[in-house]
Amino acid sequence: MSIILNIDTAVETSSVCLAKNNNPIAVKTNPSQKHSAAWLHIAIKDLMKEHNLTLNELDAIAVSEGPGSYTGLRVGMSTAKGLCYVAQKPLIAINTLQMMAVAAQDESTDLICPMIDARRMEVFTAVFSHQLGYILPATNLILNENSFEDILKDQTILFFGNGSAKFQQLIKHHNAIFKTLEISALLMVSLSNEKFVKQNFANLAYLQPFYGKDFHSSPKLSL
Repeated sequence: MSIILNIDTAVETSSVCLAKNNNPIAVKTNPSQKHSAAWLHIAIKDLMKEHNLTLNELDAIAVSEGPGSYTGLRVGMSTAKGLCYVAQKPLIAINTLQMMAVAAQDESTDLICPMIDARRMEVFTAVFSHQLGYILPATNLILNENSFEDILKDQTILFFGNGSAKFQQLIKHHNAIFKTLEISALLMVSLSNEKFVKQNFANLAYLQPFYGKDFHSSPKLSL
């Protein structure tokens, strides 16, 4: 038996999901990722209280490790690591693109391609089979009208996520399918449970967010 708290702050919303034995118990979602830091700790506290659980009763805490929002990833990762440290619980890291791909496992296309907006014409993306195996590994990609053309010749691909809209404007290939799918920590449940069963835990001291590309903060102006 496992009770796992799943935390996602990598995409356009922030969410937490409590799961038991690979089954979701409850989900809380904040539609505004900008307020993740203020919302997250309160949401976790309320979620635990509503289900009469303490941190000590959790078996593990899972967090979406990226790629995704720089600020969101730092908020989610620091929260998850802090809770694990205090409660002495193992940490599970889930790739955000693989988490998103779970949302499309039941779709009818041959392949699955989640996209996370990385500004301008760039996205964080990967291509998956319906068994969540990588066809194209996670990468940051500058989109153009020829992107994915080799795969699209023979197979249909479902593109989704907040980075897919700009690709839809570029390509009109009959094998390129676009759809809006809801993304939340609920999608982490099967992945985190699988890692828990295999005892595949992250190193609490050394795990860092996977930004997808180098992070450069804006320089501060001297006054």
